Amino acid sequence: MVWAMQAFTSTVSVSLLLILLGFVVLFSLTARVVADSVRENLTVTVVLEDDAQSADAEQLQDSLNTKCYVSNIDYISREQALQEQIESMGIDPTDFLGANPFSISMEIKVKPEYSCNDSLQWISAELRNMKYVADVMYQKDLVESLNRNLHRASFFLLGVALLLVIISLSLINNTVRLSVFAHRFVIHTMKLVGAKWSFIRRPFLVRGFWIGVVSALIADAVIFFSVHWAAVYDASVLHYVTQQNLIITALSVLGIGLLLSLVCTYFSVTHCLKMRGVY
Repeated sequence: MVWAMQAFTSTVSVSLLLILLGFVVLFSLTARVVADSVRENLTVTVVLEDDAQSADAEQLQDSLNTKCYVSNIDYISREQALQEQIESMGIDPTDFLGANPFSISMEIKVKPEYSCNDSLQWISAELRNMKYVADVMYQKDLVESLNRNLHRASFFLLGVALLLVIISLSLINNTVRLSVFAHRFVIHTMKLVGAKWSFIRRPFLVRGFWIGVVSALIADAVIFFSVHWAAVYDASVLHYVTQQNLIITALSVLGIGLLLSLVCTYFSVTHCLKMRGVY
């Protein structure tokens, strides 16, 4: 009965901590997905020279499609640019200019891993050196703001995760020590009859293993239910909280739960074994 109550108390304590750690891991992964989603919509606009023809633009587009940093290219002809101007402004520039003032352009969507300032700078330099390219533009301020906020969020979540790990180690260690200390007479008796330390540790480690597994399953169930509840109210949640990230979170929670339980159990039992007497 005493073992059951101690196991229940330890399981509840570890479960609560794993729930918090699991949400930190999930938020970190979700923040990365949101950042990648914004980066995927980042476009680099390439404006061609006025004398560039459609055949020249198509040849340039075929060349750009082979580049490792290109995700997608939207070709905008002179006529399409003029039509978009007329629809947005309600004015036809050809009425007072006598000709179409727009040049052929391309909107290049860059892959997320190339959406940092350094990469975009050398990409812009490479594009400017290409034939028929007159100008290259991208939202530099947006890129800088996105990367800066992402780094801040990453450091913040890392700090929260480290703090929770420290608290977890302290709380789980104290809980396990109390449990081991309650069996100090049994441990001392086994020492007197010549039992090896590994033999004495074994039942405590097995108990710690199952506490870690059960706690992780409880924590994963709470996290999955929370995501499901959020998705019921807003289906777009599943666009950012992907199945892959949920699996990574579940495995992380399981790994952390087992590691914390086994490590704390091992050191707590070892500490009790090193005691010269029964106190």
